[in-house]
Amino acid sequence: MSLLLVEDDPELAEPLTALLVHQGYQVTPVRDGQTAYTLAKQNTYDLLILDWMLPQLDGLSLCQRLRREGWTTPVLFLTARDGLTDRVQGLDAGADDYLVKPFAFAELAARVRALLRRPPGTATPTRLQVGTLVLEPEQRLAYRGQRQLVLSEKETQLLALLMQYPGQILSHAQLLAGLWPGESPADRNLLAAQVRLLRRKLEPPPEPPLIQTLYGRGYGLIHPGMGTSGV
Repeated sequence: MSLLLVEDDPELAEPLTALLVHQGYQVTPVRDGQTAYTLAKQNTYDLLILDWMLPQLDGLSLCQRLRREGWTTPVLFLTARDGLTDRVQGLDAGADDYLVKPFAFAELAARVRALLRRPPGTATPTRLQVGTLVLEPEQRLAYRGQRQLVLSEKETQLLALLMQYPGQILSHAQLLAGLWPGESPADRNLLAAQVRLLRRKLEPPPEPPLIQTLYGRGYGLIHPGMGTSGV
C-alpha cells in the first residue's frame, strides 16, 4: 500500500514515516501542499495523510481542490485543530477521517487500516440499484439516471448502507457504527456533515430528494412507491 504523507514538522514527519514503513507501507513524505498536489496528480496512492496547516497550499484547500477534480483516494487529516467546527469543516472539504494531535501511533495505525480496507464481515455488493440510482462501490461511482457522481470513500460507504435498506430509516447509531466501526461513538454532527455532502451530489436542484431525515432518529433512502420505516 502506498501512502502520501504531508506534514511540514520534521519532528513528527520523520518518526511517523519510519513507523509507517515498519508497518509495511510505502510512504512518500512531503512538507508542503503544492508539492503534495503535484504528486497526487502524477501518481497513484492508496491513502493521503494530510496536515491542515501547510506552507504554499494548506491542507484544507488541497483536499478541496483534489475532490473537485475527481480525486477519490481516502484522506485522513492530522491536525491540532480539535473543535467540532474544524472537524465538520474537514469532512466538508472531502476528508474521510480526522485525527487530532497529539495522538497515539496505535490509534493512527488503526485509522489507516480502517481506511485501506473494509471491516471484516461487512462486504458490500459490487453493484447496488434502487430505481434509477446505481452505485458501484469498488469504483466509488454512482449514477442517478444518466448523471455520474464521483464519491469519496465515506460517501460511498454511507450511500451503500442506505441503498441496502431502501424505504427504511437507519438510526444514527446504525449509521455511525457502519461508517466508523470499532471506534468510540462519533458525534452525530459528523454524520450530519457526511449526509450533507452526499446530498449535494445526489440532489442538486431541481432534482427531487432521495435521502429522508427523520428528526431524532436517523436517515433513509426514499424508494419510489414506498414509505419509510425504522429498522
